[in-house]
Amino acid sequence: MAGTFAERKEVILETLAEDSSVSVSDLAKRLGVSVVTTRTDLATLEEEGVLVRTHGGAMPAFHPQILVRMRQNKDRKAAIAKAAAAEIQDGETIIISAGTTTALIAKYLLGKRNIHIVTNNPLLLTYARTNPQLRVTLVGGEFRPSEEGLVGPLALRALDTFYVSKAFIGIDGASVKQGFTANSVESADLVRKMADQADQVFVISDSCKFGKPGFARILPFNGVDVLITDAFLQKEFEEKLGEEKVRIVKA
Repeated sequence: MAGTFAERKEVILETLAEDSSVSVSDLAKRLGVSVVTTRTDLATLEEEGVLVRTHGGAMPAFHPQILVRMRQNKDRKAAIAKAAAAEIQDGETIIISAGTTTALIAKYLLGKRNIHIVTNNPLLLTYARTNPQLRVTLVGGEFRPSEEGLVGPLALRALDTFYVSKAFIGIDGASVKQGFTANSVESADLVRKMADQADQVFVISDSCKFGKPGFARILPFNGVDVLITDAFLQKEFEEKLGEEKVRIVKA
């Protein structure tokens, strides 16, 4: 196939999601490029933090579920994260929850100055480590590879020590009856605590999660101030959120 690096990256990540350990020669055949080009691509992706090179091959740096989520609706997620970053002002202290879309917020903070991020999202470090204007406090807790998040009593206690201007929280689902939801009680408890510690609460989610409630309730719709989503939010949710005075930003 050859193509651009971006196209080859997509194939490499897709291959690693299917097979957690793949050889350079097998990848080169699938990509239709030389082994040298494949090694160069893998080195670049290792620098980006998305894979780990092994002797003669590579393996994913993240849980397969995270790789799948990183590839889904990429353009929408990037636009949503960029819109979220635009809401952040120089000098602010903010909370960002676990999630593949929320992690991208750090990528779009280039040009902002003196931003302090409190987070349970190790994936965010991939984008934050090269920006000297970002200060990141990572809360402790139990690491969940399938969520790329830290949860549990330690994380909850750590959040008690912070008070921030804005919280940017991810969700696993939303319904008119349940509001915003997560797939686990531990995640819901932690995200709710993050919201409690902030002046303003922003939900960051593409529209695909609406109408698909998760297991545990995070917050009712009127418990948030802003929803940042895409242009495909269903009308019933737009109307309900409007009734609850939630500002909707469509990226």
